[in-house]
Amino acid sequence: MYFELFVASTLIAVGCIIFGRFEEGTARWRRLLKLALFIGVTGLLSQIVGRTGALLWIFGAGVLGLSFHIWWCKKHGIGVLSAEPKEKYYQLRGWEWPK
Repeated sequence: MYFELFVASTLIAVGCIIFGRFEEGTARWRRLLKLALFIGVTGLLSQIVGRTGALLWIFGAGVLGLSFHIWWCKKHGIGVLSAEPKEKYYQLRGWEWPK
């Protein structure tokens, strides 16, 4: 179980470092809840179905998330890697545009 939790935690840490700027308007409690749920489900799956199931969850959730992200950005005319135009991105996320 520790290996699966290490992999999940490492991917989350790297993801936060690289892509955290796209979540700057998200409430802290939501970001913490997402982290707790991902780690919790990973640990639970590791115990119930084993290492293979947990690793499938870790990487499968990433692939599904990336697929949804690309679809959502293209549907709304937002740059997939840049989240531009920023004002439109903030509006779609429900965040207040900084003045």
